[in-house]
Amino acid sequence: MLDLRVYRAAFAPAVLAAVITAFSLGSPPRAATTTLAPDAFQASRAFASLRELAESYPARRPGSPGDEALARDVAAEMRSTGLQVSSERFNARTIDGERHLTNVVGVRPGSLTSRRIVVIASRDAAARGSDAQLSGTAGLLELARVYGGRALRRTLVLVSTSGGSGGNAGAREFARHPGGPVDAVLVLGDLAGTTLRGPQVVPWSNTEGIASIELQRTVQAALHQETGLPERGPSSLAQWARLAVPLTVSEQGEVVPQQLPAVLLSASGERGPGAERAVTEFRLNSFGRAALRAITALDARHGGPLNVRAAVLSGSNVLPAWSVWLLVGTLLLPVFVTAIDAFARASRRRQPMGAWLAWAGTSALPFLLAAGVALLLGVTGLLPAAPHAPVARGAADFGVAGWICLLCVVLVGVAAVPVRRYLLGVLALRADPGPVGDSIGAGAAVMLLVAVAAMGIWLANPFAAALLVPGAHIALFVAAPEVRLRRSVALGLVALAALPGLLVLIYYTRQFGLTIGQVPPTMLQVVAGSHFGIVGLLAWSYLLGALWCLIVIAASQRPLEEEPPVVVTRGPRTYAGPGSLGGTESALRR
Repeated sequence: MLDLRVYRAAFAPAVLAAVITAFSLGSPPRAATTTLAPDAFQASRAFASLRELAESYPARRPGSPGDEALARDVAAEMRSTGLQVSSERFNARTIDGERHLTNVVGVRPGSLTSRRIVVIASRDAAARGSDAQLSGTAGLLELARVYGGRALRRTLVLVSTSGGSGGNAGAREFARHPGGPVDAVLVLGDLAGTTLRGPQVVPWSNTEGIASIELQRTVQAALHQETGLPERGPSSLAQWARLAVPLTVSEQGEVVPQQLPAVLLSASGERGPGAERAVTEFRLNSFGRAALRAITALDARHGGPLNVRAAVLSGSNVLPAWSVWLLVGTLLLPVFVTAIDAFARASRRRQPMGAWLAWAGTSALPFLLAAGVALLLGVTGLLPAAPHAPVARGAADFGVAGWICLLCVVLVGVAAVPVRRYLLGVLALRADPGPVGDSIGAGAAVMLLVAVAAMGIWLANPFAAALLVPGAHIALFVAAPEVRLRRSVALGLVALAALPGLLVLIYYTRQFGLTIGQVPPTMLQVVAGSHFGIVGLLAWSYLLGALWCLIVIAASQRPLEEEPPVVVTRGPRTYAGPGSLGGTESALRR
């Protein structure tokens, strides 16, 4: 069933693709810089403003009276500096469910162009106090004072958002309607907290893409000049994981999906400071000056607008998305061609391939039903917190109701297993592949399911498909019945196929600062908030279903039996042995 000649021949395009990929590497753009010192940023004034705001508005849950009162205070302060101020009201899902939120937008028109540089800072907080989270707003107000009397080539837009404590609804709403062409977006996070956690310049998105390399390097260079911190960007593996499974808990993650290049500047990195109240004027001074220097450099730069990229930066080389798409596609081609050939061979052996396709396809049913219930809980509001974007650790109170919802989702997934067996029985289909010798059709069906799912994901996201390349090739040899493997070896290969996905999960667990017990609630919130969408959930469900089929096939492998020794008759090559001619006289006497 598994034709190795077809499998080997299908690797020929991958060799050419590897050569093309090697020649596609390019050089990254340089950072925009400025020689003007950001001395106009007065840290003492900004720190006094931070202390005053934290004392006046200690409770700032999204959409709460404290949050709305602070919005009015921010709007009044912006107007006093001469900005054109407007307030935008909208409804969105937050850590407290559906709420009415307000964005405050201040605009200073440019002298030469209407293209915009946008600065965003969230003012709400999940925990009472949270002075460090409020430092971004204090920095925003100080920038409004600085640019109240300073001319700019580009239009400057200062935005105070709500919803940044979880879901980033305010940033998402503004990014949908920015009011004009945008060159760059700088999100101010924790500018004064005592916790220092890297990276301080965060470019990640909640959909495919990362902020422009030039924008990243511009902000990193400004931060290096003001703080002395090294200009260290994210590693290649981190970029690959973020492009394969896009997730982030900070506000720029909801801006980049609208094709607006955005980075977060935060002393405590992507996670933010949480409920931290300790702040220092020294930190606010250095990070505030870095923000001002970056804005000045972006305003003075020449050339076209910055963009959102889907490429991997490694050292001094940039690997573009199209070359990744080409290379990954040619690496998946042998799996696709071999799976179709195996399916055709099994059909010619009169295997019930329709039945086996139903067996393999319905393996996704438990995962699909569980995901559907999670979406329903999020839409109906039964899950306490299900915003559109992932939520930082400790921001949302999962509570007893959340754990009950999680238990319901798990029970639905478990209950779907006997339901699937019953449906297969009603259709007179087998619920398991049986012994390995009888699973020719099952193996071919699983091969085809894996190949089609991998190629579909490749068309949508080549970086995610790259994680499936090892597992897809492993699936061919585990599912093929003529490849006689010991049960332990087969199960070990299945575990190896799932390893890339597990490593991505571990990466996000560490980046978001989650404990093992916090991983299931976070995953439920992400699914219930429809972050992956219907198509994404279908793809994940079928991949998990295919993995389950591989586990079943691997577990059904029978132990290898020792073959009986071959009897070798010694003598002349033409000698056939006594009595071989039948009724000879010598044979009859015996």
